[in-house]
Amino acid sequence: MTVIRLALLLALTFSAPAFAQKAKGEAKETPPAAAIEEKPAPYDARLERLSEILGAVHYLRNLCLDKPEDGWRASMQRLIALEAANEPKRQEKLTAAFNRGYRSFAAIYTACTDSAVVAEERYRNEGATLATEITARFGN
Repeated sequence: MTVIRLALLLALTFSAPAFAQKAKGEAKETPPAAAIEEKPAPYDARLERLSEILGAVHYLRNLCLDKPEDGWRASMQRLIALEAANEPKRQEKLTAAFNRGYRSFAAIYTACTDSAVVAEERYRNEGATLATEITARFGN
């Protein structure tokens, strides 16, 4: 069930990146629940790739927009909350993938260029495709 909610959330995120977003200070954090036994999901590799894509798109969109947006990072936080809320190791893997995607483009692009715009669009499309595939294959 979480895969379906996740895919719908990500499909909305990738198809409409300009939705209004909350400011950093508005988000309320909940205390962590007791850790449960961590079992890898059959789609974990795909989720890691999706996390990496979210990090890359977050960097590239903020690089190329006049006004910073935080929606992609917020999408990553929702992904972690839905898929790995009580699984610290999965949280670490997904967070590391997001950071890897972000840093890989931060090391290359320091200014918005035509190739940065193309890369952002391609990554966004790959993310939408990946979210759809995860839902189609692993959603009940």
